[in-house]
Amino acid sequence: MIRLTPQRRAVLDVLVAAHDHPTAAQVFERVRQHRPGIGPATVYRTLGLLVADGQARMLSLGEGASARYDAKVHRHDHVVCTECGAAMDVDAALPADLVAQLAARTGYDLKEYDLQFRGRCRACQRRPATRGMRTHDDAATIREEERDRSA
Repeated sequence: MIRLTPQRRAVLDVLVAAHDHPTAAQVFERVRQHRPGIGPATVYRTLGLLVADGQARMLSLGEGASARYDAKVHRHDHVVCTECGAAMDVDAALPADLVAQLAARTGYDLKEYDLQFRGRCRACQRRPATRGMRTHDDAATIREEERDRSA
């Protein structure tokens, strides 16, 4: 286990508090609010260390999308918006016998898996479809609205 310096602890705290699977740049911006002197290289290096140490996961949520980070390291899946890149956790575990059948059919010794479901989030459904990925200027507000509706 890596030693958690105050800077590393700040990065981990941001990941633990995040529900939006932030990019490295977003983690940097959030950490900088609490530790103004921290540099981007420290944040990027710390993210790599946390992933290597098993305290965080690096997620690839689509072609051309920036890597995102998650402090939830237990097995879980994601629903990803094909337009804005918003992602949320879901539990869609496959039956163990299906995983065993897949392992037998492919010859792989399967250790883990994660599923990604893709579609348009509620906010993007309210807008005309676009080609490719876009980002919301008000992503935090949109996610809060969606959380409020699902609560």
